[in-house]
Amino acid sequence: MKKWPLWIRVPLQVSAALWLLMAAWVLWDNWGRQAPTPSTAETLATTHTDQQQIERGQYLARAGNCIACHSVRGQPLMSGARAIDTPFGTVYSSNLTPDPETGLGGWSAQDFWVALQLGRTPTGRLLVPVFPYNHTRLISRSDSDALWQWLQSLPPAHQAQPAHTLRWPLGTQAALAVWRSLYFDASTKVDAPPEAPTAMQRGAYLVEALGHCAACHGQRDLLGGFPDVQDLYGAAMPTQGWYAPDLLSDAQTGILSMDTTQWLRRLQTGYHDRSVASGPMAEVVQHSLQYLSEADAQAMLVYLQNRARQQTQIHNAPAPAPRWSVLDIGQDIYKNQCAQCHGKQGEGMPQAYPSLAGSLAIQQSDPTNLVLSVLQGGYGPSTQLRPSPYGMPPFKLTLDDRQIAAVLSYVRSQWGNQASEVTPLQVNRIRASTDH
Repeated sequence: MKKWPLWIRVPLQVSAALWLLMAAWVLWDNWGRQAPTPSTAETLATTHTDQQQIERGQYLARAGNCIACHSVRGQPLMSGARAIDTPFGTVYSSNLTPDPETGLGGWSAQDFWVALQLGRTPTGRLLVPVFPYNHTRLISRSDSDALWQWLQSLPPAHQAQPAHTLRWPLGTQAALAVWRSLYFDASTKVDAPPEAPTAMQRGAYLVEALGHCAACHGQRDLLGGFPDVQDLYGAAMPTQGWYAPDLLSDAQTGILSMDTTQWLRRLQTGYHDRSVASGPMAEVVQHSLQYLSEADAQAMLVYLQNRARQQTQIHNAPAPAPRWSVLDIGQDIYKNQCAQCHGKQGEGMPQAYPSLAGSLAIQQSDPTNLVLSVLQGGYGPSTQLRPSPYGMPPFKLTLDDRQIAAVLSYVRSQWGNQASEVTPLQVNRIRASTDH
């Protein structure tokens, strides 16, 4: 048998060796790592099963917004099966009740800890990264055990997790292993030095670990790579259409200029005088943020403000005024459809409808959230402090693209507001992206 020439054989052998080395690295990176073993003191401190520990676990589950993803309306709490759309297909949340066949009945506290730390089940199966294990790996062992004890206290619910419908081969274990080796950094730490004030450390832990805020407010690449846990610089949410604003930008959120009381109220009720949480953020407030203690809400604000002060704040430059022809149309629509609730001068109605005058939400350079609010309606969350919020009806079937663009251009340029004109093409694209 004739041998291939040396100039062919050597590159092939080198390539094969490199592929073998890469495969070995991916195998070790995904299945060779071990979760940290708790110290004896930590174990003793977290093996109690009293009611106080269970209540603490429930509080942590709410702070982490676990219930929203792992529960379906009308089904048992934490029994999973909620469909979560991604650009790559649909993923279904898992059953976290202690059912022995379809839930966590066969798991131990250590198994649960490994899942939070490494995104891996007791059998070695890699979890899809819709579960934000780059954030949950920052959760402390004591908090993990409290969460575990609360979950074990729930009634078992026999509900199997539906099969994910991800495009092949993205849902395979091999593809997940390669993806994790590219994006999952198991050495990430909470961004708060030990010498930082207690509130700053607690705020960083709530935002970066339990709250996993960067999962929505951080940028992902075309492969859906995890953003850094400290990335709060704003991002589009591709399957839902909404824009998660830059939490460190005063121009987008008022993090530095807004009154502290207003900011805390916004966190816990989704409402303040000039905006109402809508879309995905309304769900976060309803299922999670409203249950935060005053101290924890304050700690999150301290952390966000401290980071915002370290950023170069860029404020939106005044935009050219919309065309008069657009303003005329917009003014008429505003008088007929909006003024009854939001006021003739955009002043709103205290405790009911937010003021549009001077609203940062109205003046964002990207009008996506505004357009979606008009198309889909504005429905704030129902909370303990605001159980019966007022809402805005959808205008998807009432106003066409040209009319929506005109009325938004009008409110973005009146009463001291100075934002760019919204075009019918922008409205059309946003409408089309959500028509599914």
